[in-house]
Amino acid sequence: MAYNACNAIIVQSDAELSAAEAHGMATGMLCVNEQTESELWLAELLHYSNSVPDENKYVLVRLFEETRRLLGSDEFEFDLFLPEDDAPLTEQVEALKGWCRGFLLGVSSGGAASKWPKEAREILKDIAEFTKLDADAEGDEDEHALMEITEYLRSAVLLLRDELGSNDDGNELWQE
Repeated sequence: MAYNACNAIIVQSDAELSAAEAHGMATGMLCVNEQTESELWLAELLHYSNSVPDENKYVLVRLFEETRRLLGSDEFEFDLFLPEDDAPLTEQVEALKGWCRGFLLGVSSGGAASKWPKEAREILKDIAEFTKLDADAEGDEDEHALMEITEYLRSAVLLLRDELGSNDDGNELWQE
């Protein structure tokens, strides 16, 4: 799925988010509850927006369901939905920051972080820090740092999915 096409749909809908933020939100929601329905995500994503054509909703639902599939895969296929590598580095950094904001928003829909394991809370603190990255990135060193952060996030998301998705009893953490 092409980032720019999906981002255009989201921008046209006046959702006040980018495709990276929307994907981060979907990922966070699915990490906390893998049974989250795409309709809930769409409602959160589009609640301030104008009417969205059905074909655009279909594209967004496909993004959500593909995210669900990749998160559940044993093949470590999950990746952050960000601009292509040939996009300007500042755009990539802004998208990464947005992805992190969206992820934190999605995770927060699942309940009180104080009930989550310490390791999960520490990872969430790291993700919160990534929202503060300096977008004025340039050069090979910053490009390499972005790649390392992205790889960290890929691994962290899969760990969080395992940590946040259920407690020791196998019950969803966010359900009381």
